[in-house]
Amino acid sequence: MIDVHFVPTPNGNKVTIMLEEIGLPYRLIPYNMLEGEHLTAEFRRINPNGRLPAIVDHEPTGGGAPFAVFESGAILLYLSEKAGGALMPPDPRRRSLAQQWLMWQMAGLGPMHGQAHHFIRYAPEGQDYAVARYGNEARRLLAVLEARLAEVEYLAEEYSVADIACWPWVRATYAINFDLDPYPSIRRWTAAVGERPAVKRGTETRNAPNLQKLRPVLTPQQWSNLFGENMLKSSGA
Repeated sequence: MIDVHFVPTPNGNKVTIMLEEIGLPYRLIPYNMLEGEHLTAEFRRINPNGRLPAIVDHEPTGGGAPFAVFESGAILLYLSEKAGGALMPPDPRRRSLAQQWLMWQMAGLGPMHGQAHHFIRYAPEGQDYAVARYGNEARRLLAVLEARLAEVEYLAEEYSVADIACWPWVRATYAINFDLDPYPSIRRWTAAVGERPAVKRGTETRNAPNLQKLRPVLTPQQWSNLFGENMLKSSGA
């Protein structure tokens, strides 16, 4: 059994989609980040970085004690290997393509879209430079993705961990009012991936209604748990 320490964010959905695709049994352990449930010393022992998702495999390959894995891209690779290389192309060139686009998502698409979400959805209004900076970079990365998907059906030429990594972040563009009409290949790909039964099952859990709003109203305590002093204290800063 695999425990998934989880919130229904794009990064959390990467893990649940992957587990549904490969059919490994898992148990969701949901966290209420507004209440600071991710700020405990116990969770830090699972993920030193204090972020969600993370997993604990109680039956790791090779046996031994339960094994924790953090960072969503690393989790996808771990699960692929555990399932005998599932959703990593056997052809070495395509396998490298899957790895490249996975790293692109982890280093670019996720972080830049994450910053766009923060400044557009959460930060106090008036952050015009940051909104423009991260909004432009988020759109630039969508253009990169569009160019790739205009050439191929899936990022590694076949459905892989790369698509699983990127798709939840593209789906989340609705939350920052990004129009996907200029990206026909992305829209085609988004619809195709979204119709997969495992993807539907892996995205059934949604955030609380207040966090689905463009500018959710957070109490000072909730802000501190997500972005401020409480988060810093929990990390030892």
